[in-house]
Amino acid sequence: MNEIPKCPKCGSEYTYFDGSLYVCPDCAYEFDSVEEAAEADDVARDSNGAELFDGDAVTVIKDLKVKGSSMVIKRGTKVRSIRLTENPEEVDCKIDGSSIVLKTCFLKK
Repeated sequence: MNEIPKCPKCGSEYTYFDGSLYVCPDCAYEFDSVEEAAEADDVARDSNGAELFDGDAVTVIKDLKVKGSSMVIKRGTKVRSIRLTENPEEVDCKIDGSSIVLKTCFLKK
């Protein structure tokens, strides 16, 4: 029996096979197989979908409160020489001398 995989993007179980691709009706994501979708998700991307690399300069798109501190990272702050982490949704960087991990959804290249 051929089991239809869940959507790798949103996790919906209502995916269906449309002749050549699996399609998710909830988020409209199309994928060939679970293995290919997992490989594509290992790439760090900014809020606009641009691929991020070690050493890139990015800009913060939203005011961010830093947990455990009274520090606020203002919108428009330029962050230079980011470092990618094992998690493709996070990058490591230094802001005002403090090492901070930021989510890629709040960054743009």
